[in-house]
Amino acid sequence: MSLFNLRRGLTALFVAILPAGAYAETPKEVRLDYAYYAPTSLVLKQQGLLEKALAPQGISVKWVFSQGSNRSLEYLNGGSTDFASTAGLAAVLSRANGSPINTVYVASRPEWTALVVPKDSSIDSLADLKGKKIAATKGTDPFLFLLQSLQKAGLDKNAVEIVHLQHPDGRTALERGDVDAWAGLDPLMASSQLQAGSRQLYRNLDFNSYGVLSVTEKFAATQPELIKQVIGAYEQAREWAIANPDALAQLLADEAKLPLEVAKLQLSRTDFSNSQPGAEHIAALKAAAPILLDEQLVRPGTDVAKVVDQLISPQLAASVIKQSVAKASQ
Repeated sequence: MSLFNLRRGLTALFVAILPAGAYAETPKEVRLDYAYYAPTSLVLKQQGLLEKALAPQGISVKWVFSQGSNRSLEYLNGGSTDFASTAGLAAVLSRANGSPINTVYVASRPEWTALVVPKDSSIDSLADLKGKKIAATKGTDPFLFLLQSLQKAGLDKNAVEIVHLQHPDGRTALERGDVDAWAGLDPLMASSQLQAGSRQLYRNLDFNSYGVLSVTEKFAATQPELIKQVIGAYEQAREWAIANPDALAQLLADEAKLPLEVAKLQLSRTDFSNSQPGAEHIAALKAAAPILLDEQLVRPGTDVAKVVDQLISPQLAASVIKQSVAKASQ
């Protein structure tokens, strides 16, 4: 064995026995998704806030478009991205089913989903959905909203026919009359309301989970400083969004190719005021635990409350937000 190979082998052995993350190299590229349902991700991308923050370290930024929480989690768990913008309950579901992820930041509190029917539909109540076809994207907040809504009405999911379609296809199916209802997602839902006259059959803010940012457990353990920099950039985007609602609406309209009034309707249902993961977010996610068990979306016997506790990692965001508040008060 050459001296070089011997040294390389010894170095690899030495690193292998160190505690996790002790010799974690900073990556040359950080990969994030962006989505029309996550407005601050659009601000982050459009303004290059993260690129500016990471350029001095020689770290580039790669953006990946996501159509929904299910796609976002597929990218994260498959190693295509480092950060995933999803609904909170979708993150719980992913963790409960074996994906070791941590939620590190709350991007928004949206009312981004509701049950929608065509403008001329005779369906007037949740009870009227019995025997009907309903489009939904499995593993996303709208899908879980649908299940909770059915349960509230005393209907089993088998009392309806759930047609599994991606969000854009669900809207199309509703407007074509291929399904009787759709578990909608903004901005597609707002578009359908304003452009096709679709109406919201049932709304419930408590059945909407928060928009969150998640990473893998390994990434959380090995790249805490990088995560804090990403959260810092998200905080800049959030503060800009709050201060510039008209410009935010125009950005969303431009990026998603929406009429401005559609973007404004979506944003009127979105609260950006509390980005720190905390007790209220944990309580909201735990409240939805029964539906995951009742509908066998997680393995029988799963302690969903424990899963939520393992999922939420508030300390990195707390550090960033504390520093931000301290700077603002100086």
